[in-house]
Amino acid sequence: MKNLYINTRFFFTLIGVGILYVFAFFFPFLMIIAHIILLICFLMVIVDYLLLFLQKNGVLAQRILPEKLSNGDENPVKIDIKNEYIFPITAKIIDEIPFQFQKRDFLIEKKIDSGKNTYFQYVLEPKERGEYHFGSLNIYASSPIGFVSKRFIFQKDATLPSYPSFVHLRKYELMALQNEFLLGGIKKIRKLGHTMEFEQIKEYVPGDDIRTINWKATSKTNRLMVNQFQDEKAQRIFMLIDTGRTMKMPFNGLSLLDYSINAAMALSHIILKKGDRAGMMTFSKKTENKIAGENKSGQLKKISEALYNVKTDFFESDFNRLYQDVKYSFNQRSLILLFTNFETLDGLNRQLKYLRGIAKNHLLVVVFFKNAELQTLIHKNPESTQEIYDEIIAEKFEFEKKLIIQELRKYGIYTVYTLPENLNIDVINKYLEIKARGIL
Repeated sequence: MKNLYINTRFFFTLIGVGILYVFAFFFPFLMIIAHIILLICFLMVIVDYLLLFLQKNGVLAQRILPEKLSNGDENPVKIDIKNEYIFPITAKIIDEIPFQFQKRDFLIEKKIDSGKNTYFQYVLEPKERGEYHFGSLNIYASSPIGFVSKRFIFQKDATLPSYPSFVHLRKYELMALQNEFLLGGIKKIRKLGHTMEFEQIKEYVPGDDIRTINWKATSKTNRLMVNQFQDEKAQRIFMLIDTGRTMKMPFNGLSLLDYSINAAMALSHIILKKGDRAGMMTFSKKTENKIAGENKSGQLKKISEALYNVKTDFFESDFNRLYQDVKYSFNQRSLILLFTNFETLDGLNRQLKYLRGIAKNHLLVVVFFKNAELQTLIHKNPESTQEIYDEIIAEKFEFEKKLIIQELRKYGIYTVYTLPENLNIDVINKYLEIKARGIL
C-alpha cells in the first residue's frame, strides 16, 4: 500500500457529494442520489486500484544521463517511459535532481497510450564543479478513472561529476579554424619579424623576402639561395589562474574563478589543435595544480582533471610566490595568460613589480573582468539624483580600469579586459592574434 496515492480527482468528487448531502437537508429527494453517487465513487476507487495494482510491472522507465556534466552549460537529461498496461495512462514524473539546483517543484505530466512509450528530455545547468547526486526517478501512473495513482521507482541513486565547460569545444575549434570569432571577428594582422622555424634552403624566386637570403649557400652554389621557414610549432602556452578572493565575485550564478576555469579549458583545446604545448597552474597563497606544457594526446584530459579538482578558500593571492615559481619552473620563453582581477589601480600597483618580473622573460597577458553591473549603470539613462550619482561612481570605476590597462601597456604587458560571458571568445581571439603577429 506504500505505493498507493489518492488523486485530487477523488477528493473533488467527495466534496461534490458532501455539497449534495447539504442540499439534501432542504430537498430530501437528493439524499438517495447522494448515497448512490458515494457508493459508485468507492466502487470506482476499488476498480481503479485493481486496474493499477494487479499488474506488477505496468510501467518501465529509465533516466539516461550524460557521462559528466559541463559546468555553466545546459546539459540534457533524457527519460524514456513505456506503458505496459492494456489501457492508456497519465504519468506524472518527479525526478529527484541534485540539491545544488534547488528545484523543488519538478513535475512533468505525460499521457501514454497502451503499449507505447514516450521519450523526452529536460536540461540542467550546473553552476559549480563537483559531484551531483541524483535520487529516484518516480513515476505516478493513473488510469482513465483517475482516482488513485501507483508509484513506480527507478534508478534510485546516480552520481555525476561536473567538469569545466566542455560541450562547446568543437564549436570553438571550428570558429578558430575559420578565424570568425564574432564579436567583430579577428582581424588579419601583418606578421612582424621572423619568429619562425627553419625548414629548408631553396633557390630564390621573385617575391621571396630578400632578408632571408642565405649568403653562404649562395656563394657555394653560385645561385641566389634563400632560407625557407614554417610557422613555429609547439610553442609553450601556460594559463595561470588566480584562486584568490578577488575571483569569488559572482555573475549569472558563476564565480569569476569558474568563468576562468571554463575559458582555460576552451583555450587548451584550441592550443593543442594548433600544435602548441598547453600547460597550467593555479595560485593563491601557494601554487598548485601544476601541469607541464605538453601537446600529447592525453593532455586535455589531464588539464580537465586538474581544473575539476581546483579547490580554494579565497585567500589573498601571493604574487611574489607566483613570480618565484614562474621564474624557476618556466625555463623557456612562453606565452602566459594570467586570469585574475584588479578592481583598483592601487590593487594593481601592489603586484605590478611581480608582473613586470614575469614579463621580462615571457610574453604576459593579464586577463581581467568588466563588472557587468557597472556596465548596466553606465548605459542607463538616469532619471533621479540617486541614479545620476550611481552613474558617476560607475564611470569612475570604469575609468580606473582603463588606467590599469594603460599602466600594464607601459611595461609591455598585454591585456584582455572583457565581460565574464565573453571570456572564452576573447582569450582565444587574443591567442590567435599573438600567433598571427608572431610576437611570441
